[in-house]
Amino acid sequence: MRNIRLLFIAFALIGITSMFGQTAKQKRADRQFDNFSFVKAISTYEKLIDTSFNERYAMQKLADAYIMLRQPENALPIYKEVVKQENVPSEYFLYYAQTLRATGNYEESKKWMKMYKEAGNENDSRVKSFFKNEDLASAIFNSKEKNTLHTVDFNSKFNDFGAVALNDKVVFTSSRDEGVAIKRLYAWDKQPLLDVYQAPTEGGTEESITKFSDEINTIQHDGPVTFNADGTKAYFSRNNYHESSKISDSKGVMHVGIYSADLVEGKWTNIKPTNLNNPNYIVYHPSLSNDGKTLYFASDMPGGEGGTDIYKSSINEDGSLSAPINLGNIVNTEGNESFPFIYGEDETLYFSSDGHVGFGLLDVFVSIKNENNEIVNVINLGEPINSKKDDFAYFLSKDGFKGYISSNRKGGMGGDDVYAFTRIPPLTLKGQIFDAINSEPVAGAKVVLSRENGEELTYFITEEDGAYEHLIPRDEKFILKGSKEKYQDAIKEFSSFGLEKKTELIVNLNIPMAPIEDVVVLADLETIYFDLDKHNIRPDAAVELDKVVALMNKYPGMVIRLESHTDSRANDDYNMRLSNRRAKSTYDYIVSKGINADRITKYEGFGETQLVNKCSNNVPCSEQEHQLNRRTEFIIIKMK
Repeated sequence: MRNIRLLFIAFALIGITSMFGQTAKQKRADRQFDNFSFVKAISTYEKLIDTSFNERYAMQKLADAYIMLRQPENALPIYKEVVKQENVPSEYFLYYAQTLRATGNYEESKKWMKMYKEAGNENDSRVKSFFKNEDLASAIFNSKEKNTLHTVDFNSKFNDFGAVALNDKVVFTSSRDEGVAIKRLYAWDKQPLLDVYQAPTEGGTEESITKFSDEINTIQHDGPVTFNADGTKAYFSRNNYHESSKISDSKGVMHVGIYSADLVEGKWTNIKPTNLNNPNYIVYHPSLSNDGKTLYFASDMPGGEGGTDIYKSSINEDGSLSAPINLGNIVNTEGNESFPFIYGEDETLYFSSDGHVGFGLLDVFVSIKNENNEIVNVINLGEPINSKKDDFAYFLSKDGFKGYISSNRKGGMGGDDVYAFTRIPPLTLKGQIFDAINSEPVAGAKVVLSRENGEELTYFITEEDGAYEHLIPRDEKFILKGSKEKYQDAIKEFSSFGLEKKTELIVNLNIPMAPIEDVVVLADLETIYFDLDKHNIRPDAAVELDKVVALMNKYPGMVIRLESHTDSRANDDYNMRLSNRRAKSTYDYIVSKGINADRITKYEGFGETQLVNKCSNNVPCSEQEHQLNRRTEFIIIKMK
């Protein structure tokens, strides 16, 4: 029996360790989802489902990820199960309705849209505006605000745009040099010529803004610019003007091309046009891949989808660029796609477009790739990155939490202005479940996170030190419920409203859990039995009593009472005396193990007055049935 119990404990410990690993896996999946790595997120969520860990939450996110990849046929059967979940967040009625619609089931879609509205969402702006465009992926991803936006110190009354970080500087393009006013090639008003400028990333002043490079800036339009990872190679837009010569088309129009430059001993040198340039069309807005091997750009060259499209070219060893590859009609439309920005090792493409469904004119989008590294969808980045005006030139820092966009939205200083944004970092709920009596950590407790209305969001399992940690939404009210065998459920209400959004915050929420006041449960105690007409402590009873001693050592404030009983055989007076002797034997044993006698308020016998079965006087019973009545019970008087 002892070996079996040890084996059971071993399996229990393995199970707890496994749950800890699943909690970490869930956090990883959520971060993958938020970073547009939906293929990786799908794999991780599927592994969670296979282990049945937090299955309902993983299913919700798995279906969402398939929608991001533009695979409604894969999302549909998952959403069908999700909407059956008890207390499921009501937005999944809407997601299911839209997915049904995307797969051609219009009647069923109407049914679930009605259910969504009747769940208290009649005035949901997503129903009224965003969803009428059927851009389900963008709506799901932007259901919560993901960025904060603020102005920068280096804007002027002229056009300022295309900001990128370079070491401790921000490099941007501006028409602030009041030279000869000509019409911008990509603007709407007459502005001075464009040049590339730089300003300190932090604490810049009007005086600290300088022209970036006399070599890169010319008497023509120059900028915007992109740099390789170590800042030693630059590609930039410029009118087709090189070595004091203009290169124009048959109508005398000098289009824009892409030029390169090398940083040598602090000077930008070796400036030359790329072989992409052509006098008959625009080639501009370059962006280098993280490894410096691929150049992305925009162009209205013949053969595109319409307007300007996004292309890419490989950079050969001799510095030349391979034949341009159009990124296809998932990215490019009959409208204008421009200002590509490539981020990270996965080469995630951000770009601006007036051809995709958006909030106004140019909006910023991000492309989504499948497992074959093919672009299968684009997602609108939502407000406040996008507005009713032109929003473009997206740039994201290496840490993935801050960057710049450009916009001519209302409230700026001039035509185009640069805005700095901060991606609202994850809000981490973090805390510890601990024993309310002895303050020891409670490992393996299940913590369920729900919205105020009872919609269950997720659950997680506490670590060996009783700790739990999970990413949570901002600006909501929650209910946190902790539970574990041998403990009373603990419930805590809290809110994530009004928390600072510029840094990663932690909501510390330590929760005490009171143990169930039952010695038998707390000590995994078997009933203490006695032999017929005996009051001595049997070896098997000693094993159980040692558990009581261990429990009282764990809870130094625990005070108990002992009650002993007999079976119905022998007369009532004798049985009363026998049960008192059994109570005294139990008391003596516990005290002999070092427990203070004051912690046992009373030990008392009840004879045969409290039988646990039918075996009263003259009722035929087996020896096993009589044995059940020969027992000692433990009652907790207090825990502290």
